[in-house]
Amino acid sequence: MSITKIHARQIFDSRGNPTVEVDLHTDKGLFRASVPSGASTGIHEAVELRDGDKGAYLGKGVSKAVKNVNDIIAPELIKAGLKVTQQKEVDDFLIKLDGTQNKGKLGANAILGVSIAVAQAAAAEKGVPLYKHLADLAGVKAPFVLPLPCFNVINGGSHAGNKLAFQEFMLLPTGASSFTEAMKMGTETYHTLKKVITGKYGIDASNVGDEGGFAPNVSGADEALELLAEVIKKAGYEGKIKLALDVASSEFYKDGKYDLDFKNPESDKSKWITGKELAEIYLGYVKKYPIVSIEDPFDQDDWEAWSHFTSKSGIQIVGDDLTVTNPIRIKTAIEKKACNGLLLKVNQIGTISESIQAAQLAQSDGWGVMISHRSGETENTLIADLAVALGVGQIKTGAPARSERVAKYNSLLRIEEELQGSGATYAGIKGLSAGTKPPGLLKK
Repeated sequence: MSITKIHARQIFDSRGNPTVEVDLHTDKGLFRASVPSGASTGIHEAVELRDGDKGAYLGKGVSKAVKNVNDIIAPELIKAGLKVTQQKEVDDFLIKLDGTQNKGKLGANAILGVSIAVAQAAAAEKGVPLYKHLADLAGVKAPFVLPLPCFNVINGGSHAGNKLAFQEFMLLPTGASSFTEAMKMGTETYHTLKKVITGKYGIDASNVGDEGGFAPNVSGADEALELLAEVIKKAGYEGKIKLALDVASSEFYKDGKYDLDFKNPESDKSKWITGKELAEIYLGYVKKYPIVSIEDPFDQDDWEAWSHFTSKSGIQIVGDDLTVTNPIRIKTAIEKKACNGLLLKVNQIGTISESIQAAQLAQSDGWGVMISHRSGETENTLIADLAVALGVGQIKTGAPARSERVAKYNSLLRIEEELQGSGATYAGIKGLSAGTKPPGLLKK
């Protein structure tokens, strides 16, 4: 089925910032895709094209990206006559049309909107659910695996106005028997956490951040981890819910050191620490708390610290800013043994085909793969389908709060229901570092 019309417009993401939406028409109807946007972005990511006009939307308008879809991509792609079922050919065509290394000419946000809409149209053309079509593209056969949800329930870093340097503290219901039960465990613990936070830190400490997590005024990571350990016990899930961190440490890497007090303009330079000292702090946490995964423990170019820590940690170490869903960066990380997990964000690389390629490259080295939302999200639920399609076993899409986050979880509940009786399973603890099982991962 060929594309008859493509039209893009500017809409708003969950933070109230402009983003790109693409309508793609075939004889089967209209297929609509929207593009997410990150706050803590790696320097190696594909380029999200913004207008930069400070007089409109504080420089964050996307009229250039929208114009690139309407004036360049639409006529060229329709003229090329490619079918929507030819995802790889369409994506390659878009990459070639852009002609830059980082999609900086047309914008990764323009290209991705079209790429997602094409996938949605192809699923309709074949009369199958989106996850089934994406699995076909990736060569993944049933039975399907429902992912372990990683709920970001305490926010710090660039996502919150508290003292916490680390960006995310997550709950992972590894002991659930199904995705539905994982949601039950996650939501119950989230509500228990709200009660405990209100009691300890006051009612205003239960306001939520961009991804639905709370941002209580805790003194540091120790206090946040202690709080979560207490709440898991209180909710009745001790041993069944593990913890994960997303440190986003590139945010506080300065002059070759790490500043855990980076939000303080008067931060004491003599207290900044080295990568090895930071690694020791993490190892202490891993011994004390049920932490099974740490994302971005070091700066995106501090390869030495990554390799050192991954060899010692015994848990899943996930590259995000380090790898930016980019096959070239992933290859380097594999060679250097820098991590054993990939965070997959479709808008970091900009097409569906390259996202599949990135996941499979990571999986070929036995890594775990965690599919991820962005802090600026839309209602689009593609990542839920992608997580099931690729059998990655892990997804992070925020706390069980705010519609743009919960939309993904609700989509997975529907997929699980649809797959009943098909032999589909829930990943649980097996979703972490699939195939590698670093020593110590399953001990706690």
